[in-house]
Amino acid sequence: MVLFWLGLTILCSLPVVIAAGLAINYLYLRRNYLHLMARIFQEKPLFVIPRGQPVPEAEDVRFPTTDGLSLCGCYLATSRPRRGVILFGLEFGSNRWSCRSYVEHLVEAGFDVFAFESRNQGDSDALPGYDPLQWITDYEVRDARAALAYLKSRPDADPRGAGFFGISKGAGAGLFAAADDPYLRCFVTDGMFATYTTLVPYMRQWFRIYNDQYAIQGLLPSWYYGVVGLAGLRLIERERRCHFPHLERALAKLAPRPLLMIHGEFDNYIRREMAETLFGYARTAKEFWLVTGAKHNQALHLCGDEYRQRVLTFFEQHLADKAVGTPAPVRKQRHVLSTLRANS
Repeated sequence: MVLFWLGLTILCSLPVVIAAGLAINYLYLRRNYLHLMARIFQEKPLFVIPRGQPVPEAEDVRFPTTDGLSLCGCYLATSRPRRGVILFGLEFGSNRWSCRSYVEHLVEAGFDVFAFESRNQGDSDALPGYDPLQWITDYEVRDARAALAYLKSRPDADPRGAGFFGISKGAGAGLFAAADDPYLRCFVTDGMFATYTTLVPYMRQWFRIYNDQYAIQGLLPSWYYGVVGLAGLRLIERERRCHFPHLERALAKLAPRPLLMIHGEFDNYIRREMAETLFGYARTAKEFWLVTGAKHNQALHLCGDEYRQRVLTFFEQHLADKAVGTPAPVRKQRHVLSTLRANS
């Protein structure tokens, strides 16, 4: 009987001991490593940022955000009977004209494309005190929603809705805007990533660099690294006066709208398993194309013809009028809140 009660006491105490150990280790990690994680998280990778040249026939526009900034965009109108309209989200640091290599074939095939620059990017207004990182914040989401509102306000807006095509950071920001707005009907992303599903695997890597307690590293589950990582994010948010939203939650809201997610097999920043984990949050009507041999945002350069054909086919299937392309709207007067000529 004594052994029975002793065993029961040990059995009941075990969860308490484990919880206490995790709590103590959490405090240990916060005190010794959280500042290192916060510093590494804010380092900017050495991206090769594409820059495009103005397209003379494009419409160069400015439009407002809800917090009083003025953002730049360019509207590339097809000369053919219009089959649909596509909102384009730029990668981190690039200008609006860099969209041309991605969308020129779409414009030639009968689609209008509108690309925009977020705050503190290109010729858009800068928010004082805000230094953008490669990670999506509530500011970029706000700008994507402003771009979508502008697109819907144009007199030549397509009443059927629009498609979305986004690269890396611009892809995630656009999907946040789309999550609560059915006007965007389908989505193509390239190199897309989310904060949490990228942060947790890197937390393990950073911990190995600064700590040699390999037994502890192996025992700690992924959710535990996530708890520590979220504490670090809250610290960074206070310092930078912004918020890092979670794309994982937004992806589930896209269904049943179709999603084509493109990712490079040899992406050194957002590894394959990170992208596949993120893809798992999306629901039905989704396709994942892993481009063999491609690095981050390099799929187009590696297999241009196949890339362009896949993107075009996707928008033809899910965005274009199933009959014949609708006549292009009359564009006698450009609709902008403030217009500029591309060649001025």
